[in-house]
Parts: sequence; structure tokens; C-alpha cells
Amino acid sequence: MHLASQPVSRRERNKQAKLDRITAAARELFAEHGVDDVTTQQIAEKADIGAGTLFLYAKNKGELLLLVQNSAYAHALTKGTAGAAEVSAPLDAVMAIVRPVVECNRTQIDNGRTYLREMVFGDPNEPHHHEALTLAAGTEAAIATVLQRDGHTSAETSATLARTVSAIMFLTMAASTNASRATDDLILDIRDQVAAILPA
Repeated sequence: MHLASQPVSRRERNKQAKLDRITAAARELFAEHGVDDVTTQQIAEKADIGAGTLFLYAKNKGELLLLVQNSAYAHALTKGTAGAAEVSAPLDAVMAIVRPVVECNRTQIDNGRTYLREMVFGDPNEPHHHEALTLAAGTEAAIATVLQRDGHTSAETSATLARTVSAIMFLTMAASTNASRATDDLILDIRDQVAAILPA
């Protein structure tokens, strides 16, 4: 017997509407000014809520950046996973996953690098940080799945290789020396590094 889905309460709808306004305000301000030059007060004002209310949804500016970037990362991962399903060569399939993630992260380079820093050093008990780590784990899982398609690479080896690919991708994106490089150059650099570790 199926239970009828419960209608969403007015309170829940109001909460979601506020979250949507906060996300939209933070996304716009971060894109226009960069995360370092935006205050939580500006975000609260643009979202038409009080600063105290804002902190019910995200405890600090880093969590707000995670909130904004996570949705873009999730979309990039979905796109990459779908692209990888259309490619047979392991390296090309891995790069089909990697490319949209890198492009997403570099839409606004300073914000992308701050996002990576928040992922590494933020509080994993915070919900938006936890979601970012879940997305990173999902990226590794997608890469591992691709690497197992040949039928010769074990699940354990594929998981280890996927963690290494993920580390290559994130470190290459985060490195200060790469901040001014073109995205396509960065992707080629990642491709060369990944090619060096994949089984022949």
C-alpha cells in the first residue's frame, strides 16, 4: 500500500523560498564582485532577509559559497557522467567527467579556488560542506565506474586510481601558479597527468 505524498506545509515552502533567495543573491554577488569582496550583510539585504535569518541557512560566507557552488558542481558532474557513457576509451571517458567539473570551478577563478579551500578546510559537519564532500566522492565513484568498464581493472584498483585522478584535478585547479592559465591548457595538463597513471 502506497502512502499518499504529504503536501508541503506553508512553513516548508517559506523556508525553501528564503533559501532560493539567499542562493540567488549570493550567486549574483559572488559572480559580480568575488567572494572576498562580498559581505554576509550584502547578501542578506539582497535576499530581503535579516542577517540573523541568513545564518540559519549558512553559518558563514564560506558555507554560502559552498551552497552556491555545490549546485553548479552537481550539474557539471551529471553532465560529465552522461558524456563519459558515450565514450569508450578510458582516458577520454575520464576526461569527459573531469572537463565540466574543471570548467564549472573556473567560471570565476578566485571563487573556484576559495571553494576548493573550503572543501578541504571547512567543517565537515556543516551541511553544505558535507554536500561538497559528497559531490567529490561522487566524482571519484563516476571515474572508478569508467575505469572498471574494461573488465580487467578491479574495483579496488579503480577506486585507488579514481582517488588519484581526483587529487590531480583538485590540486591542479587549486594551485596558485595555475590561476592565470587558460582553462583548456589546465585540462590538457590534467589529461597528461591522468594518462601517466592509467593502465596501458
